[in-house]
Amino acid sequence: MEGGASGEGGASARDGAEPGAGQSREQGERSGLHSHSAPQLGVWFLDRFCPCGSDTAVLAQPPPPPPPSRAQTFSTPGRGSSPSRRLGNVRGAAGPPSPPGRRARPPAPGAGRLSGAAREELRRRLLGLIEGHRVVIFSKTYCPHSTRVKELFSSLGVDCNILELDQVDEGASVQEALSEITSQRTVPSVFVNRVHVGGCDHTFQAHQSGLLQQLLQQDPAYDYDLIVIGGGSGGLSCAQEAAVLGRKVMVLDFVVPSPRGTAWGLGGTCVNVGCIPKKLMHQAALLGQALTDSRKFGWEYSQQVRHSWATMTEAIQSHIGSLSWGHRLALREKAVTYVNSFGEFVEHHKVKATNEKGQEVLYTAAKFVIATGERPRYLGIPGDREYCITSDDLFSLPYCPGATLVVGASYVALECAGFLAGLGLEVTVMVRSVLLRGFDQEMAEKVGASMQQLGVRFLRKFVPVEVQQLERGLPGRLKVVAKSTEGTETIEGIYNTVLLAIGRDSCTKKLGLEKIGVNVSEKTGKIPVNDEEQTSVPYVYAVGDVLEGKPQLTPVAVQAGKLLARRLFGGRSEKCDYVNVPTVVFTPLEYGCCGYSEEKAGEVYQAENLNVYHTLFWPLEWTVAGRDNNTCYAKIICNKLDNDRVIGFHVLGPNAGEITQGFAAAMKCGLTKQLLDDTIGIHPTCGEVFTTLEITKASGLDITQKGC
Repeated sequence: MEGGASGEGGASARDGAEPGAGQSREQGERSGLHSHSAPQLGVWFLDRFCPCGSDTAVLAQPPPPPPPSRAQTFSTPGRGSSPSRRLGNVRGAAGPPSPPGRRARPPAPGAGRLSGAAREELRRRLLGLIEGHRVVIFSKTYCPHSTRVKELFSSLGVDCNILELDQVDEGASVQEALSEITSQRTVPSVFVNRVHVGGCDHTFQAHQSGLLQQLLQQDPAYDYDLIVIGGGSGGLSCAQEAAVLGRKVMVLDFVVPSPRGTAWGLGGTCVNVGCIPKKLMHQAALLGQALTDSRKFGWEYSQQVRHSWATMTEAIQSHIGSLSWGHRLALREKAVTYVNSFGEFVEHHKVKATNEKGQEVLYTAAKFVIATGERPRYLGIPGDREYCITSDDLFSLPYCPGATLVVGASYVALECAGFLAGLGLEVTVMVRSVLLRGFDQEMAEKVGASMQQLGVRFLRKFVPVEVQQLERGLPGRLKVVAKSTEGTETIEGIYNTVLLAIGRDSCTKKLGLEKIGVNVSEKTGKIPVNDEEQTSVPYVYAVGDVLEGKPQLTPVAVQAGKLLARRLFGGRSEKCDYVNVPTVVFTPLEYGCCGYSEEKAGEVYQAENLNVYHTLFWPLEWTVAGRDNNTCYAKIICNKLDNDRVIGFHVLGPNAGEITQGFAAAMKCGLTKQLLDDTIGIHPTCGEVFTTLEITKASGLDITQKGC
């Protein structure tokens, strides 16, 4: 889901306010608080500045340290980063004692000078640090006045975000930029809730007068404690949990219609155009197979059985509508403000929310969570946006798609191809390279083989280059021209519908993230975060499919969002565990997995350190129905060096999702091969096969089945 809005009311709310948070102007002047501020910076200043944090002494700059082993530069790190050469969260940590006898050594002319653009970028990053933290101390490790200030905050039990300017390569440039912002040329330079307190002497004066304590107790006047941009599963989970914890929360959510004009309500991809409608259509296809099997079990019926696409989609859309409405009710019950508008950052802590009529409203918040998800990718060839559909359109398509070409080999592609074939449609899958990239490739090929048995046709090593409309209609007729990836061969095909499932792009491009300094991968468009889902801007977090290098699964986003809210507002410390996350591909014959693929396990642990146990199996339900006895497959990958701990679990068979869920919990608890052997299976079930695995791949023994 795409959404947006957030705010920085803190700066504007405080610009022009009276000094001292409740003091008169006269009191403010006596305490050293300067009433003039720089509105464009959103930062206040205390006037009289002291050299090197002291009004009486200028501390020398030490000789430069030895060059680092690799280039390191000043950046805006995430929470919990190491303070060495980078900003870190340090609870009042004091630097090492200053070397005796240091005296000032003037910098070389022009040292640290940056270009205009670089200076402006550095200035923006510094302001981002100041905006995003309660206490920021610009310091030098050898400066005794800096040490005194750090010890003061430590004694107060205050978390300080400290940047040691002598430990970053851009330290001189940082200090010069700070001088332009504050007119103070020395360290320490202390900011509390965006107020520039000054150096060492002024910090201690503020402490003695009580002003420092007042500043520490103040919170910027934001509209909300939290704004969540994106109303999908992860965003809603985070928003509701934060509201339960007593915070004022807003959700901004807006669905940009697909090129075919498809849009939907609250709930994100999973509810509207993903997991929920996909599983229901998968079930519709399984019921068709069950009808075929039922004759072997004695069910007799003479009338011709047909499937109604319109009846199915109407029922599914009705259910989705109820889920979306349920999400709105849940937000209302928890006093979460829901705004159906697109959110875009305009400055720190501030977003612009634009509704479908183009009306704009600004909102501010102390913290933000980006949960905008992804949308299907297009090929970029003639006719793709005009004539093709994606999963955004399929589940609410008002007509039966007819003969369908599915382009792609992702799990979305194979799942859609599978249930369309199960509904009796002619289905072709065009594959550029491999099936289910990122999954265990042995399992992926077995999935493909099982789909071929159901009549799905695969065109390997071809990609479309043009889509032409031959006839209008619902669905109409399309001609697809495709080219081989291995040569010059070109083929053509006629289809009623072309479904693109070649991947998804993160919805991050139009959120204004560059305006506040949130790092986004140029290659993927995804957002790198630390282990607490924190982005490069400390008050901005992200969950769900927009995360770089994390599983793109609804339950993962839900868990991450809930735990994030608890850490931010509930005093909890639990983090989302992205390891051993189970998943299932809902192809006609389901594929469930948890942990490593065989390929990845070999890379991580080395093949010689692995035991791979496997077998084919024949579900009892398939015996009377006369279905193939050597299609379903089970495999576990065990680490020999860790007591044969199960590090990879794979199953291809009926109800694979249900089977995998239980074994995933066991893997969290350290499941080993011996524990599986010691477990008594439930007979007759598919899951019991994992309690009787004996044959390893290395043995080369036959695994075909001839009975139950």
